[in-house]
Amino acid sequence: MKKEIIKSLSNIFEDHSFTTENGIEFWFARDLQHLLGYTKWENFLKVIVKAKTSCEASNNEIPDHFADVSKMVELGSGSKREIQDMMLTRYACYLIAQNGDPRKEPIAFAQNYFALQTRKFELLEQRINDWERLQARQKLTLSEKELSELIYDRTGNNRHFGLIRSKGDLALFGRTTQQMKTKLGVPKNRPLADFLPTITIKAKDFATEITVFNTKEKDLRTEHQISKEHITNNTSVRKILLERDIVPENLPPEEDLKKLERRVNAETKKMGKNPDKLT
Repeated sequence: MKKEIIKSLSNIFEDHSFTTENGIEFWFARDLQHLLGYTKWENFLKVIVKAKTSCEASNNEIPDHFADVSKMVELGSGSKREIQDMMLTRYACYLIAQNGDPRKEPIAFAQNYFALQTRKFELLEQRINDWERLQARQKLTLSEKELSELIYDRTGNNRHFGLIRSKGDLALFGRTTQQMKTKLGVPKNRPLADFLPTITIKAKDFATEITVFNTKEKDLRTEHQISKEHITNNTSVRKILLERDIVPENLPPEEDLKKLERRVNAETKKMGKNPDKLT
């Protein structure tokens, strides 16, 4: 496909896109029908039906991507009548294009155009999830550092923190720290938290924050007192997770935080060297 045609079709597809109040980009089915070269609405509806089937098969809710609407159109006589239309998300447009005839130039273009746009969304979503996991881990590091310093200040023993944290892990996971590391395949010299999913990292952080708070509020002074507090807090957090059908010890391990951090930093540097320009 020639560069001029690609540029022209890109502009046409972008000119026909709209945005909801929530910032969701969409296209009207009647517009997409003509963009893809379908002369009859009835024939285009058959393609939409196939796309809906694909949407459902991929465990996505059809109403989230295909929304029936009606609108008034002006007839040649100057009068108006109501016709049925549909609001389509980028993903819906992608599925429609995938169910079209790729031998037709507009459809071949649309298949690649919407695939690329969908991929951009997936990459953005993944980057946000990676960033949230890094932030959660950093937050846990800070709360554990505060608890460690507090325990040393109260007990005078720098080994008590490791003991108390291990008791907390047993209460949260129903398994010891080492058992969890073995289960998840965590190297012996690496922290368990570096391989946990975001939800579990936040759970550990929440329990730790409560322990820090109550150690100060209740003026806890001994390893036994602080251990009991930390066990209670982790047990309570575990209860909340189980009530929401989240079994922390059964969640699969995530990417090594060190590798994740290096990848995110490398991507950030790359974007810094090639920034988007407004002019």
